[in-house]
Amino acid sequence: MPPSVDFRSLLTSARTSAFHLEMRDQYAVGDEAADYDHWLRTGERDADPASAYWAPWVDLIAGVCARGVAVHRARVISEPVTSYIRYEHAGTAVNVLAGEEVRWLPRRQAADLLLPGCDLWVFDGEAVLFNHFTGVGDWADPDIELTTDPAVVKQCVDAFDAVWNRGIPHDQYEIR
Repeated sequence: MPPSVDFRSLLTSARTSAFHLEMRDQYAVGDEAADYDHWLRTGERDADPASAYWAPWVDLIAGVCARGVAVHRARVISEPVTSYIRYEHAGTAVNVLAGEEVRWLPRRQAADLLLPGCDLWVFDGEAVLFNHFTGVGDWADPDIELTTDPAVVKQCVDAFDAVWNRGIPHDQYEIR
């Protein structure tokens, strides 16, 4: 993978769409560990779009969406949900406020779908950025992998579309 692959650049250069497919029930990545640990201890989730935790993401997404780019996030989740998914759900209102559309799909409703082996972003239906994690949820090495192979991109677009079409909009999905 070329060292010039940069998520932020890919997102800010998207012309029409940036779609994120999430399929894991647990993450342990360092950039959210403190916020997650706080939520586990107190039940309080940072949902302030101006906070130091959220402001960089909100500014990035709001800027991308202001250019007319559709930013969609689809989460395939197991039920009953993990504590991490509860944490994500508690903060998703900020994603939506920033301009993302978010849908949730219980894994049992995705059993007949052919899905990629890892989380990914699809940019403009032309490039896929795979996110690689370890078994405990940390970033792997390498952490990302970019492909523009038309066959792979098509598979990922089709997988995202299938999840999106079955997904439950965030404002209608209730954690059980």
